[in-house]
Amino acid sequence: MDQKLTLLTTESRNDQTMHIDTADTTEILRIMNEEDQKIALAVQQVLPDVEVAIQFAYESLKNGGRLIYIGAGTSGRLGVLDAVECPPTFSTAPDMVQGIMAGGEKAFVKAVEGAEDKEELGAQDLKDIHLTVNDTVIGIAASGRTPYVTGALQYARSVGAKAVALSCNKNSLISQAADHSIEIVVGPEVLTGSTRLKAATAHKMILNMISTTTMIHLGKAYENLMVDVHVSNYKLKERAINIICKITGVPYDQAKDTLETANNEVKAAIVMLEADTGYEAAKELLEQANGYVRKAVELSKK
Repeated sequence: MDQKLTLLTTESRNDQTMHIDTADTTEILRIMNEEDQKIALAVQQVLPDVEVAIQFAYESLKNGGRLIYIGAGTSGRLGVLDAVECPPTFSTAPDMVQGIMAGGEKAFVKAVEGAEDKEELGAQDLKDIHLTVNDTVIGIAASGRTPYVTGALQYARSVGAKAVALSCNKNSLISQAADHSIEIVVGPEVLTGSTRLKAATAHKMILNMISTTTMIHLGKAYENLMVDVHVSNYKLKERAINIICKITGVPYDQAKDTLETANNEVKAAIVMLEADTGYEAAKELLEQANGYVRKAVELSKK
């Protein structure tokens, strides 16, 4: 193994799990649970760095740009998972938040050997989506040294896009290729080098924070409710109706009828009820309020 690789925290042996191969199931679960409890505390230490990444993402999306996650293996899959949940949760366009992984879509379910070892492939994948100065790229690599991610971040900076490195090692190589870095050190894994465990959990938590906080700032929430949920199936329609009921206090049938009149747009339906107005007027109020429901309702009362 590369000597430099063995020096990484993510490749170090965990003193607490040296005898895990002889432990019974109960003991293995206890050990893993204790190790997992350290993750949230590690995330807490990097919140200021996460905040910077959120500001980059918010500015990009507000100005018509995109948020791009890019990585290899588990890291790439985590980016894809976060990206694909944005359209149903926040009614974003499919290309607004994207997940790209080394080896392409087929690598999501089956490893593509060697795809992560070439910097030029990371750069090419960003060229293929016509990356611009308005975009934010978050390169994810638990080790912090994946060439594919390094190449992607270097290319992002070369075109003026914001580049953020997300890793689980201090002073990582990908951090050097980025405008800003989030280096979350969760300690050695339960199984040495298996970064699908603590490192992946930490990265999933941070990606949750980045996308959710950014969307809240873009007006995708009212109180703690998903008022921009995309009504694409029965479950989501029921959720939408319940959200309208909770905010406006109207009965179920009225909420359902208003939602349907509003073309299944939850925010418009809420404004229609709260402002006692029609669909077109509600859309106009939301336009004036930059999509913020609370502000749109306030404008209707002036």
